Amino acid sequence: MNHNLSSRPLLRNLAWFAVAFALLVIVFGAFVRLSNAGLSCPDWPTCYGKLTWPKHDHEIEAANAAFPERAVESHKAWREQVHRFLAGGLILTTFGLTVLAIRRRGEFGGLAGVLLGASVLIVFQALLGMWTVTWKLKPVVVMAHLLGGLSTFSLLAYVALRLGLAPLGRIDTAALRRIVIVGLVLVALQIALGGWTSANYAALACGTDFPACAGQWWPATDFREAFVLWRGIGVNYEGGVLDADARTAIQLSHRVGALLVFGHLLGVVAAAWRRGFGRWALALFAALLLQIALGISNVLLGLPLPVATAHNAGAALLLLVLIGLLVQLRRPAQAVPA
Repeated sequence: MNHNLSSRPLLRNLAWFAVAFALLVIVFGAFVRLSNAGLSCPDWPTCYGKLTWPKHDHEIEAANAAFPERAVESHKAWREQVHRFLAGGLILTTFGLTVLAIRRRGEFGGLAGVLLGASVLIVFQALLGMWTVTWKLKPVVVMAHLLGGLSTFSLLAYVALRLGLAPLGRIDTAALRRIVIVGLVLVALQIALGGWTSANYAALACGTDFPACAGQWWPATDFREAFVLWRGIGVNYEGGVLDADARTAIQLSHRVGALLVFGHLLGVVAAAWRRGFGRWALALFAALLLQIALGISNVLLGLPLPVATAHNAGAALLLLVLIGLLVQLRRPAQAVPA
């Protein structure tokens, strides 16, 4: 490890705490969404007008009278409101880390700017969380909310990794660095497709059939309708509004995207192994196989909640490994002559 990094253990530990916290918020948010609890609190930021959620009989009765369009489901409402509490904690953690980085710019260097970007992003993420509720699970907002959470996680991971990994890049690793960047872009696009699949309730559009789809290799699809991003405000999107052909188009797009990402990342694994980054190659290969296995299991097992939730964590793990490899591939700064 670079000896200049040894004076920053507190900053590094705080950054990793923020990364772990962000992962918790992402996974719990996926649990809320996949258990159909996203609209279990019809208002925001309160839940049926309460800071927590209605728990007792008289509270539930009052909440049902105040919000007759949405009957209280306490077993779901707590999930949504706890997720909001966790998100608030992550906001405070990110702000605190950013302030510390700005005050100690000499130790953080350019990372203070990255954390400032993360702080701005997480405020917008909170707005997306509000619109998810007030716009009734509008798919483009749900997808953006997922991307915002993983983007925040990625920025925090980049800071933590930069504080703990020495640059080992060389002239002959420039091409590897480029294909890692391409891999990150492809994974981000695939995550967006996954978010769109989930937001439109298209995960089981092919039933539990894999690799075929509903007994066919290419059933009827409607791609034009499948990828209309904006359908106006005022529609309740809970349960989805697309027909079977449009949902099938989304599911098939996600499968084709997974195949492309799998092929490219296998190339990254091979290139990293050849260039002497064996540990990163093995980590990426393991994360890739895990994510593919979780995706296939989601279909074959009928989207069980634990597996579907873990699929979101797998996406974060893939991002973490790719960012770590990218950070390691930095070239050491040139020494300045005396």
